[in-house]
Amino acid sequence: MKKISEEILYRGQWLVLKKDKFVNSKNEQVVWEAVERTHNSPSFGIIAKLVPSNRYILIKQFRHAINNYVIGLPAGISGPDVVNAVDLDNCILKELLEETGYSGTIQSKSPALKLNPAIMNSDFLVVSAQVDERSPQNLNVRQRLEPAEDIETILIEQDKIETFLLDQHSKGIDISSAVWFLAHNL
Repeated sequence: MKKISEEILYRGQWLVLKKDKFVNSKNEQVVWEAVERTHNSPSFGIIAKLVPSNRYILIKQFRHAINNYVIGLPAGISGPDVVNAVDLDNCILKELLEETGYSGTIQSKSPALKLNPAIMNSDFLVVSAQVDERSPQNLNVRQRLEPAEDIETILIEQDKIETFLLDQHSKGIDISSAVWFLAHNL
């Protein structure tokens, strides 16, 4: 495939909708709609594990795009002001603190992954974090939510995640694919 043109159909504060034209190997034109973020900063999901209890921190968050709650991982977008690895780590840990009230340490980060490359050009990082639940800052946790956020923190053992997800799904709550993968050690 070779891209031959791009038309911006809509540009908002966070997203751009565009129509791209390509020529395939048979010299046929192909039109494809795609979404991009207005800045190239990666988003991230945090697999946060409490120690010593070995429970995971999940969130139940209202998501405006689906007009429903979803069980997912603490997550965020790094933003254009993040210019180096230290800034990124600080951003990730700040998001964990804001959404869950917990302070942690980053154990590892994936390379830049594509979340939904069929329609979106966006990088996504999977971050592994450890949270010492005995640490003084984690004894009386308090979320620091933004006005558009409605988030409940859920602490759960890995072997109970699937049953919990199925129960939530039966109640009409949506499930993030990342949490399903976590439940199955994928």
